[in-house]
Amino acid sequence: MANRALTLFTINMSHYSEKIRWLLDYEEIPYQEIALTPALHTVPMWLKGRRAQTTVPLLQSGKTCIQDSPRIVNWLAGHHSPLDSMPSGKQQEILAIQQRFDAIGKPVARYLYLPGFAHDALIRTIWTQFAKPWERRFITLAYPLIKPAFRIKLRIYPRAVTQAEQLIDAEIRWLEQRLQQLEQGEQEKGQPKKGQKEKQGRQSKKCRYLVGDAFSFADIAAASILAPLACPREHPIYGEAEFRAKMAGPAQQWADSPALQWVRDIYAEHRGKVWAKLPAKAA
Repeated sequence: MANRALTLFTINMSHYSEKIRWLLDYEEIPYQEIALTPALHTVPMWLKGRRAQTTVPLLQSGKTCIQDSPRIVNWLAGHHSPLDSMPSGKQQEILAIQQRFDAIGKPVARYLYLPGFAHDALIRTIWTQFAKPWERRFITLAYPLIKPAFRIKLRIYPRAVTQAEQLIDAEIRWLEQRLQQLEQGEQEKGQPKKGQKEKQGRQSKKCRYLVGDAFSFADIAAASILAPLACPREHPIYGEAEFRAKMAGPAQQWADSPALQWVRDIYAEHRGKVWAKLPAKAA
C-alpha cells in the first residue's frame, strides 16, 4: 500500500495543507498535489471525504480518502512507517504538540481574514491562483455572496477575532517558554564534546527543536500553523509583501517575538522553497 500513488488535495492558503505538504516533502513520500479553488472545493471534498465535511487537506491513496490533517498524519504513520520525523518513543509528545497548535488553526485564519476582507482584490487573487478560467469567472461574479457566507462560517466578527487573538497569544507565549526552557537546558548541559558539536552544527546552526535534539514533525506542526503570522520568505503566499501588509499586518505585535522568529528560522533551515513543483489544477 505504501507504493500506491498519493494525491494531496489542498487550498493554497491553508496552513493545514502546508503542514501535510511539508511532512510529505520532508519524508520524501511521492505525491501529486491538486490545488482546489475555495468555495468550489466544497462539493468534491464532501463527496470524497464521506464525513459530511468539506475541509482540506485530503489525501487519496487508490480508493481510500483520508480527510483532516491529524487523520492524515496518523494514516501516514501507519502506512509509511517508520517516519523519520516521528521517532519511536517520542510520538505521543509530538502529536500532543500538533494537537495544541491545530487548536489555533481556525483562530489564525479568523484573525487574518478580518483585515484581509478589507482588500477584496487580494483575496480574489489568492483564491484564484490555481483556478481554471471558468472558476475565476465564477469567483469574480459570486464573490459578493461568497464573502458574507465565508464570514459567517468562520465567525469573522470583531468579538470572535478578539478571542482568537487571545488564543493565538497564549500559544505564542507557550512556544516562547518552551524555547526558553530548551535554551536553559542547553546551558545546564554545558559545552558538548567536539564530535557532538560538529554533528549539531551540520544539523542546524540556529534552530532549537521542540522534541528531542533533532528536527521532528512537532516542529513542522507548530511552524506551519504559525507561518501565516510569521510570514517566512520560503512560502509563496505568506512571504509576499502584500500579504504581510494587508492580511498579516495586525500580527506585527508578535513579529519580533522569539516564537515567530523561530518559525522563520525553522522554515529557512528545514523547509526550503515551497512548491518546487507547482500543484496541478483540479480536473
